[in-house]
Amino acid sequence: MTQQANPIDVVLIGGGIMSATLGAFIKQLQPDWSIQIFETLGDVALESSNPWNNAGTGHSALCELNYTPERPDGTIDIASAVKVNEQFQLSRQFWSYFVSKKLLPNPHAFINPVPHMSFVWGDDNVDYLRRRHEALKDHPLFAGMEFSEDPRVIRSWVPALIPGRKKSQPIAATRIDAGTDVDFGALTHELLHYLTANGAQLHLEHKVTGLTRQKDGLWRLRVRHQVGGTPSSVRARFVFVGAGGGALTLLQKSGIEEIKGFGGFPVSGEFLRTDNPAVVAKHSAKVYGKAAVGSPPMSVPHLDTRVVNGASSLMFGPYAGFNTKFLKQGSWFDLFATIRLHNLVPMIAAGASNLGLVRYLIGQLVASKRTKFEALREFMPEADPKDWYSITAGQRVQVIKKDAKKGGVLQFGTEVITSSDGSIAGLLGASPGASTAVPIMLDVLERCFPESIPGWTPQIKKMIPTYGKKLSENAALAAKTINSTGRVLAGETPTRTRKAVAAS
Repeated sequence: MTQQANPIDVVLIGGGIMSATLGAFIKQLQPDWSIQIFETLGDVALESSNPWNNAGTGHSALCELNYTPERPDGTIDIASAVKVNEQFQLSRQFWSYFVSKKLLPNPHAFINPVPHMSFVWGDDNVDYLRRRHEALKDHPLFAGMEFSEDPRVIRSWVPALIPGRKKSQPIAATRIDAGTDVDFGALTHELLHYLTANGAQLHLEHKVTGLTRQKDGLWRLRVRHQVGGTPSSVRARFVFVGAGGGALTLLQKSGIEEIKGFGGFPVSGEFLRTDNPAVVAKHSAKVYGKAAVGSPPMSVPHLDTRVVNGASSLMFGPYAGFNTKFLKQGSWFDLFATIRLHNLVPMIAAGASNLGLVRYLIGQLVASKRTKFEALREFMPEADPKDWYSITAGQRVQVIKKDAKKGGVLQFGTEVITSSDGSIAGLLGASPGASTAVPIMLDVLERCFPESIPGWTPQIKKMIPTYGKKLSENAALAAKTINSTGRVLAGETPTRTRKAVAAS
């Protein structure tokens, strides 16, 4: 086994949006640090970051109803929506900085304006959406949100949702133009191109098979070349495990105390997709509905405009499924390989308390093609099966963690795991995931390099001007930030952007 002589400052495991974002941060903050990225597959962004493996919503809670639950007293809880939107604004600022510096030369390659809408039917759901709109419409981060129960207005927004629908059916929709479609695969490629053009090394078809903490404090990584099978090892001062569904296994192999008690529950799925120009032309929006009563957050149906490689398509879903893989190109033994004594009780407890999820997954697995297509027709009544085909979605591994009262809980979100000394970190979980990669990686930096943050803060504020501030508490700053990042990400020149902001 060959071993690299000099230790690497930063090793990033996984070639997805998380590793790419953290690497870009570090290259800006500490350009003299050496960075190496190890990706198991033959290209980057082939798992969760791939545009056809996720909805690319640019999660900002503008349309996702699961972020605004109804309280028992009938009021709408907007706390999660505000938090997610606030986080997404950090991502927009980060991307805008890279675009303005021409480090991301073509913003249209990864982000495009697409209205975000919520659409519901039935008296109770219409009443809920009306109250949701009232709770959000005057908030600084949701300015410009429109609401209508008029089919003529809704048809002017999204023509395909109305024809074929019963006139007696109560419907309602909200719409906000500030939404986007994000191709996280293209963004990952561009960020990694920036990194490799500035000294970072990307190793494709190299799988990290083990991590060991040495007595000198360095991490020793065992690496296997996927083609020749040649083993090698490298030493690193800091390791980030951004391997998506593969992160849990690697963090367990690291032996750090902080990973104990964590498990994972894999969920697979599929979408329906159409590329028919005549159909695509009738719908330009991301439209989220309301999940059925008792369904998990991951089941929220949505009909999305996707812009990939300059071409628009529509995607509807998700239709959930189950298999034991933690990665789309993983092993059927992934789930079983992560079971340990320390996470067995949390996993059993989480399973016992989520029988509704189990029933939902079984129902999805046995559903016929006709039944699944009828779910699309609830959105688009005149949808024709011949225009649509099925694509396999990316694997999602939901976090299972210890809970003092319940023994274990299933968490629908993301979890950053860091060792006590900050020498290794990893990310578990799924949505909102990629959309909040920037604030998540900021959290990694703050937790793993606290002594460096004071010196890095001026540069962080250049990349993210509102760092340390809350847009949700400053309407003027929120409007200025959203407008300025919107112009930069639309491809306007920095000079023109500054004048426009000044004029506003």
